[in-house]
Amino acid sequence: MTFEVTILGCSSASPSYHRHPSAQILNIFERFFLIDCGEGTQMQMERYKIKAARINRIFITHLHGDHYLGLIGLLSTMHLQGRTKEMTIYAPKELKEIINIQLKYSQTTLRFPITYRDLNDDQSEVIFDDEQLTIETIILNHRIPCTGFLFKEKRKPRKLIKEMVEKYSIPIESLYKIKSGEDFVHGKRIIKNEELTIAAPPARSYAYCSDTIYDERILESITGVNLLYHESTFMNDLLERANETFHTTSKQAGMMAKKALAKSLLIGHFSARYKDLNPLLLEAQEEFPATRLAVEGETFIVE
Repeated sequence: MTFEVTILGCSSASPSYHRHPSAQILNIFERFFLIDCGEGTQMQMERYKIKAARINRIFITHLHGDHYLGLIGLLSTMHLQGRTKEMTIYAPKELKEIINIQLKYSQTTLRFPITYRDLNDDQSEVIFDDEQLTIETIILNHRIPCTGFLFKEKRKPRKLIKEMVEKYSIPIESLYKIKSGEDFVHGKRIIKNEELTIAAPPARSYAYCSDTIYDERILESITGVNLLYHESTFMNDLLERANETFHTTSKQAGMMAKKALAKSLLIGHFSARYKDLNPLLLEAQEEFPATRLAVEGETFIVE
C-alpha cells in the first residue's frame, strides 16, 4: 500500500535557484497530508499534479514565514474552487488568528469549515489515531516553538493462508482470532498459527524534523524510523552560524540519522548560499551513507 512523500519545497528562508520554501505532500494509503506550506506551494502542487481537493489535513511546524506564508493563498484557492469539505489544520495556536485576520480584511467567508488543532510545544503527543495510522508530534529546538511530526503505520494482522483455511474448514468466527495470532484447535490437534498465516509486512514510519538545532532529545521519538527528514541548512564549516540561528548542519543530520538507527535520511531546508547541493549530500553521507537530497518534484517511497 502507498506510503510516499513528494517534495514541493526544500529551500530555507528565501526562495533561491528555483528552490521553494518548505512544503511536502505525504501520501499514505491514498490519503494526502500537506506538511508545511511555504510561498508557492499551490503552484508547486499544480506543477507536480497534486490535487488540493484531496488534502483534508494540513500540518504547520512553526510560524516562521517560509513554513506557512503559502497557506492563506491555498485556502483561498480552495474556496474559489467551491470546496465545502472540512479542513483540519494542526499548528501553533496563533495561526488561527493570523488566518482569520487575513480573511477579515479581505471580507472573505470560506465556503468550508476549518478545525484548528493547537499543538502542544512542551510535550510530544498523539494528535491523530485511526485504524491505519497514528500521528505524533516531535518537540524540536528552534528560536520559536517548533513541532515535527511522526507518521506511523499501524501493524497489520497476520495474513491467512487460504489453502489452510479450506483444509481445516476453519469457521468464519475463528478467523479474526487466528489473524490476531492465536492457534486453532482442530479436533484434538492444535494447529499452530504459523501454519495457518504469514506475517504482514512490517509497519512503516516517516519523521519530519524541520527547523531545529542539533538536539539528541528527539531520539526518543524517532529511533527506528524508516525514513527521517531532517533539516540541513548549512555545511559543518558554518557550525557556529547554525548554532546561532538554531539550525542543523548536514553532518549533524547524518549523525542524528545514525544515532536514530533510521533506515534512510532525507536532508532539506537548504540555505540560499548553496547553489550546488552535492557538497551537503556528501557531508551527510560521510556520517550516514543512506542519505538523499530532498529535491523538489521527487517522490520518495517509505520502506
